[in-house]
Amino acid sequence: MARWEPNARQRLVRAAVDLFAEQGYEATTVNEIAERAGGLTKTTFFRHFTDKREVLFAGQEIHGRVAAEAIAEAPESATPLEMTGLAVDALASVFTEDRRDVARRLRAVIANSAELQERSASKRAALSDAMAQALRARGISDLVADLAAELGARAFYGAFDRWTSSADPRTLVEYAREVFGELKTAVSILE
Repeated sequence: MARWEPNARQRLVRAAVDLFAEQGYEATTVNEIAERAGGLTKTTFFRHFTDKREVLFAGQEIHGRVAAEAIAEAPESATPLEMTGLAVDALASVFTEDRRDVARRLRAVIANSAELQERSASKRAALSDAMAQALRARGISDLVADLAAELGARAFYGAFDRWTSSADPRTLVEYAREVFGELKTAVSILE
């Protein structure tokens, strides 16, 4: 595959996930990723990603934006949890079935690296923060916004774990609604 062909970013992501799954995150170099992506160069890699870790979290910068937009567009009558539920639905809908296998392998790669687990936790916190900020913009108090956003992030990542570890054909949205419902039930039990 020639270097000039389109979709270099997606090719780099797939190549990285494949190599990390085959030989481990630490043992894989940027040069190997670029070469596996169809003969790309190290320079091309760094045009798309700041470092080797970022290739695994490609696209996550838009997750917070998707969730925040869903909260901003929620009906005026929606409660903070309903707004967060809409955000989780919107985010989960981004993950179509064709992304499940890559997501499954990515999850396994992250589970085997303390460095990647740390980066994953940072991305999760960023998602929660984006939702909390969007809730605050809707006039929700800090404490309620933080709690609702944390429940939303917990629901999304819980659903993501179920979706990537199951052969069940349900969509990520279906899993997200299930997990979010379980969390809402848990909250009501605490009342």
